[in-house]
Formats: sequence, C-alpha cells, structure tokens
Amino acid sequence: MADKEKEQYYSPPPKLGKWEGFKLFLWNSETGQFLGRTAGSWAKILLFYFCFYACLIGFFSAMLAVFYTTLDMKMPKWQLDASLIGSNPGLGFRPMPPDSHVESTLVWFKRSDSQNLDVWVNKIDEFLQPYKNVTVSGNVVSCDYNTPPIENKVCFVDVKEWEPCTKDSGYSYNKGAPCVFLKLNKIFNWVPDYYKDTENLPEKMPNDLKNHILSEKGLNENSLNTVWVSCEGENPADVENIGSIQYFPKRGFPGYFFPYKNQPGYLSPVIALWFEGPTTGVLINIECKAWAKNIIHDRMERRGSVHFELMVD
Repeated sequence: MADKEKEQYYSPPPKLGKWEGFKLFLWNSETGQFLGRTAGSWAKILLFYFCFYACLIGFFSAMLAVFYTTLDMKMPKWQLDASLIGSNPGLGFRPMPPDSHVESTLVWFKRSDSQNLDVWVNKIDEFLQPYKNVTVSGNVVSCDYNTPPIENKVCFVDVKEWEPCTKDSGYSYNKGAPCVFLKLNKIFNWVPDYYKDTENLPEKMPNDLKNHILSEKGLNENSLNTVWVSCEGENPADVENIGSIQYFPKRGFPGYFFPYKNQPGYLSPVIALWFEGPTTGVLINIECKAWAKNIIHDRMERRGSVHFELMVD
C-alpha cells in the first residue's frame, strides 16, 4: 500500500482550442516561455548561431583572401593551351538572328519590309557602337603594317569608312546586298603564325585567297602579317548562289592587333563582308575560315571557322 501511495499520477493538460493554443505558444505566463522557449534558452541559441556563422564567414573570407593573392587582375593564370579556351581562336558573325531564334544562324530579311530591315540594321548598330564611340586619342592610336602600336597602346578601328557597309547606307540591306561582320575571338597573349612563305600555302586554301596573298606580297611584304579570311558557299549550289564578296577594310585581321593583353580600350579587329548579289529566295549556306599556321580547322566543332546561312527575300 505504501508503494502505491508514493506513485504519482499526472492529469493530461486541458484541451485548448486552436486560437487559445496559439496564444499559449506565443506567450506562456506560467512558464515564462515565448514561442516555446524561455528568455535564457533564446539567448543561448542566438549566441550559438552568432558564433557559428561568424566563424563560418571568417573562414571563407580568409580562404577568399588567400585565393585572390594567387590571381593577377590583368592577366589570366592559365593561358593558351593550359587554359580551357585553348589556343585556337574561333570566328563570330554579326548580326545574329532575333532572340526568339537564339539557336539559329540564319540571316533572313525582306528588303521590301522596312520594319524587318530595321531589326537587322539595329542589331549591327548595337554591335558596332563600341567602335563608333572611340576616337584616336590617348591610349588609342592609328596603326598600319609599318607603324604597329607601342607598348600598352591599342589600334583604332575605323568602321565609318567601309562604304557601303555603313549606317548611312543601311549596311546595304535595303538593296538586297547585305553586309555581315566577322570578329576573331580574343585569346590572351595569342600570336598568329602567319603564312609568309607564299610558295607553301595550304592546299585547302581557296585559290582566290592564294592569289590575293601573292598580290599583297608584291605591294607590301609586311602586309603578310595578317590572319587571312575566306568565305565561300559550303555546297556547289551555295557557291553558285552566293555571288561575289567584297572584304572591308581588307581580307583579314591585321597582325598589329595581336597579341591581346587586356590593354585598356582594346577592341578586336572587325571585317565587313559585302555580298554584292546573292540569289534571292534561296537559302545559302556560308562558311568563313580564318587562316594562320596555328589555326586548326574543324567543321564539326567549328574551330577556326564560322557557319551561317543567308536568305534574301
């Protein structure tokens, strides 16, 4: 009996409604608990998390500080073949199709539709805007093959003199003879290995480009320091429909623009392709290649080249 008398029985807590239970959770006057914890319990847990996150932030801040000491803000740590981008530059073209066709490479316009023409002209204007905002002054100098830039100077790219590939001419889209711009991708400290031995030009180089290089050699041998460019139809039907092509300001990227070393104000050289008379109403597949001894061409991976389609309605 004595053992039974020592036993204690606890009655279950009274049943409360949802609102009464919520008010009790917010503040329990009997136990002094707020949101299920006393003031001392809240102080301990807040102090723990403050110390925990302070140590975490301090640790990662120290690791970032150590990491930044290994970096040079003016040049990448890994360059050329040691980098992910490699040492084989690619080509890009402008204008690109509208954003609604982001995966397309088709330049398709209607020369009788002014609104459609404005879309393409505005895209080219946007691409060329950085070049139009630069003048020969300060760090930007005029260059040619006989007067390359001095250290830390960059060459001026004059895109306003490439008639008919100018804004005033609507880049010739309204005439059905569009201009497409090519740009060589920038690779830090990459120096082209030029084709200076004109007697050993690659067999796959187009004959018209070979003849052009020979003529350039006769005018100025320094002009051989060029990353040459060739554009042609990919298939026999494309070759027949593409018509003649003019290159502005010349048929390649001049060597005095290389190497790129993150110089302030540097702008990549640009080439304008003027398609004088492409066949209308026909899809034309075009492939452009950059030519230097250290540029490898791979059509499947588009290394050293670019593909796009042209269609004029």
